Amino acid sequence: MEAAAPHGPAEPTPSAHSAGLTVTSPERMRELGRRLAGLLRAGDLVLLSGELGAGKTTLTRGLGEGLGVRGAVTSPTFVIARVHPSLGDGPPLVHVDAYRLSGGLEEMEDLDLDVSLPESVIVVEWGEGKVEELTEDRLQVVIHRAVGDTTDEVRRVTVTGLGTRWAATDLAVLSA
Repeated sequence: MEAAAPHGPAEPTPSAHSAGLTVTSPERMRELGRRLAGLLRAGDLVLLSGELGAGKTTLTRGLGEGLGVRGAVTSPTFVIARVHPSLGDGPPLVHVDAYRLSGGLEEMEDLDLDVSLPESVIVVEWGEGKVEELTEDRLQVVIHRAVGDTTDEVRRVTVTGLGTRWAATDLAVLSA
């Protein structure tokens, strides 16, 4: 049983469940992305959160490798979004960086994410509070790293599946 949040009761999320993982290097973060790609299908929305340099783009590189998409996955900070078509019969990867966007879904409407979602896997860095309205079914990935003057590569990653899409998915396979 989950305890209530310290600032009041948590929003009800009856079909939410999480997996916590420790990642020790950038290559392990890419491996996590490749494993996560094995769970994804067209129509999935993945929100990535974490400090600058936490590993969001590195995780997305692994997702791209696991999904078998074309093109190098790099941070789309200045172009906001990149589409990586599938090299096979899988879904394309739409990689969005919402860091410079201050508004919610309205500001992102020009990206047509709602149109792309049914046939794509959409990954949004810095998407909290901006794209949740697209679908109740989503993965939220939070990457925690030590802050301050540190060279520590260790990251604590929490993957939470929300909605009926993720209710029966065993996220524990990510820690393999």
